[in-house]
Amino acid sequence: MSRATASILAVDGGNSKTDVAVVSAEGALLALVSGSSISHQAVGPEAGMERLSRLTADALSQARIAKRPALGVYCLAGADLPSDVRMVGRALEAAGLADRTVLRNDAFAILRAGAPRGWGVAVICGSGVNCAGVAPDGRTARLAALGDISGDWGGGHSIGTDALGAAVRARDGRGPRTALERLVPGYFGLRRPLDVTNALYGGSIADRRVQELAPVVFAAAADGDVVARAIIDRMADEITAMAVAMLRRLHLVRSDADVVLGGGVFRATDPAFYARIDRGVAAAASRARVHRLSARPVLGAALMGLDLLDAGSTADRRLGRAFAAK
Repeated sequence: MSRATASILAVDGGNSKTDVAVVSAEGALLALVSGSSISHQAVGPEAGMERLSRLTADALSQARIAKRPALGVYCLAGADLPSDVRMVGRALEAAGLADRTVLRNDAFAILRAGAPRGWGVAVICGSGVNCAGVAPDGRTARLAALGDISGDWGGGHSIGTDALGAAVRARDGRGPRTALERLVPGYFGLRRPLDVTNALYGGSIADRRVQELAPVVFAAAADGDVVARAIIDRMADEITAMAVAMLRRLHLVRSDADVVLGGGVFRATDPAFYARIDRGVAAAASRARVHRLSARPVLGAALMGLDLLDAGSTADRRLGRAFAAK
């Protein structure tokens, strides 16, 4: 593969959106486009590949590249079990978007984008949760991240579901009073918490919209609502548990590993939330460095491509600057 002519198709496909970048082997960002989810779990494999093909065509057109890229690095939500990876990998190969296909879970894009040395732990907290890690020697580990059936709790959907449950229970006398009784139905333009339950049950509100309640819960917690704060504290403790478990599995608890936080829930600005995570991680791994990802995760997929091309640190820095300017 000639570095002078090679190009990288980098894809970060989450449960709610997709970013596609085209990058030169020298680290120039040639194109960046965004669209809705391509996850086979969210939209189905055929629809997902159709969306990805359209986004790729748009990106290549923007980059003024007629020839397909030499390397495609796809970091996708839903690339969980080996069976998922095989199925999605076959679909990507059949789509023929790049000469060579590399498929990873989207957690690894967050880690590569936020850990300059290429190793550490990434925690995703978007609509759901996931955690992955890479050791300095290249060993990797990851959670199954299949929801309740793999022991997971957290992300916007869990926060929203707990908030609705707390609001209903408060209103019918099973739980403590909370501002969520008013805020949860108010968000959807309804009067009572049970109105939201009925709308979800009847389908007039899509289940996926429950995750939209996460900022409502953060706001209530910041205003001093005890019930909302308990939900946010639980989320912080789950994030801590995932990060610490991964550090232990990879024998990194005594290292200065980066712990990168990525996903929509981390757009919250609640200081108490982050302080609780910092304290929890530090109690188990005092040298670990916890920080939120500021760049788009697709940067990580592109950097993986540069790694595979052995492009070097100059290309990495050039690409990082280009994404910082976006």
